[in-house]
Amino acid sequence: MKVGIVGAGLVGATAAYAIVMRKAASEVVLIDVNKKRADAEAADILHAVPFLNPVDVISGDYEDLRDCKVVVITAGVNQKQGESRIDLLGRNAAILISIVPNIIKYAPKSILLMATNPVDILTQITADIADSYGIHNSKVIGSGTTLDTARFRSLLGTHLEIDSQHVHAFVIGEHGDSEVLTWSIADIGGIPLKEFARQRNILLDESIISSIDDKVRNAAYKIIEGKGATYYGIGSAISKLVEVITRDNKAILTVSSKTKNIEGIENVTISLPRIISGNGIVDTLKLELSEMEKAELYRSAKSLKEFYDSYKTTN
Repeated sequence: MKVGIVGAGLVGATAAYAIVMRKAASEVVLIDVNKKRADAEAADILHAVPFLNPVDVISGDYEDLRDCKVVVITAGVNQKQGESRIDLLGRNAAILISIVPNIIKYAPKSILLMATNPVDILTQITADIADSYGIHNSKVIGSGTTLDTARFRSLLGTHLEIDSQHVHAFVIGEHGDSEVLTWSIADIGGIPLKEFARQRNILLDESIISSIDDKVRNAAYKIIEGKGATYYGIGSAISKLVEVITRDNKAILTVSSKTKNIEGIENVTISLPRIISGNGIVDTLKLELSEMEKAELYRSAKSLKEFYDSYKTTN
């Protein structure tokens, strides 16, 4: 399976390396406006292939996206100091408007995987562009809260002293400040979270819950403060999504997609647990949330809707 990545910066290059590590594709094509950067990243990753898996890694242009199963979009600019989210959105949306039609021109049957921030709104803008070419929104997927969910599970696993792969818990809503941690339905190997903690004599009081919530919600800020950017986590999340699509795994992941109605908010692009296959999004799962979590999800959806509407009124 052939996979394209548009944007060969830290996230795009790390995603390409993770895809090779996971052997989620047979060929990876890196594209960037900075051709030298794309050439260099492709060569560096290719030189690791003899130690890993037989995957072709090349740099190229949009015509090299022909026959791609997935095209990952990581191209974009970082937020400037003092810049508002709506201004950042405007700059990255302008980049998308030039990128997406070129992807569709050469790879009209590919699934578009958006990873540029603000990912929920940019996924909706990408879906709008794709729709004008007759492409269903199930073929446009945002990385959404996939990474936030992984952070939640890893922190719970550490606290509970259990392999995080046996922790089942979701982060839904916005990939951002209003995201919702679904504590009420979390389980460990099928055992409700609080019951598991009780059986293992592990303290899980409100202060610990609050601490984990804070660490999940503010993880990116802490990492950016320490090293300037996040890329290993999101690169691995992208590689997992690519693997699910290329191998038609029908996995459940918290990705962002245009949703008709969520807690009374209509036509908002937001992250929910969704079944993903080789054809894109198959279905969205309904969660039995607590009343407080429903209220939080409503606020998250409302915030995203208002953010998108603000962008539309100025463009």
